[in-house]
Amino acid sequence: MGVSGCGKSTIGKLLAERLSCPFLDADEFHPPANVAKMAAGTPLDDADRKPWLELLNGKLRAHETAVLACSALKDSYRQTLSKGLDDCRFVHLRGSVELIRSRLAERKHRYMPASLLDSQFAALEAPADAINVDITRPPERCAAAIADALR
Repeated sequence: MGVSGCGKSTIGKLLAERLSCPFLDADEFHPPANVAKMAAGTPLDDADRKPWLELLNGKLRAHETAVLACSALKDSYRQTLSKGLDDCRFVHLRGSVELIRSRLAERKHRYMPASLLDSQFAALEAPADAINVDITRPPERCAAAIADALR
């Protein structure tokens, strides 16, 4: 979990490979209305996210073990994602606004403009019980640290 550009997809794929489990990218499950709203530079609100988070929860419940890359910025979102799961751990990929802004400047996302970064940091409720990972390290080292913490 974390803001856009923190490495959720890259690190999540590496972690799923290490754990030999499916990787799910929450971005792939947004309904067209959410995609259009974000592409227009408008942040999603809780009402936009609710059905999407419920869908993601169903995807997670369909697997014994899986890695999900999802912003999960608020505690209420994480509660929805983990509902009915026996064991759900959150990993918070953390980095400075400056670092993430520089990463976003170098990439082109199909619908998530860099202009929404500030709104994501404003909405972020850092979880108290997450595995915290410093994203200044290379993605492979981040994935290894997460796998070690999960053991």
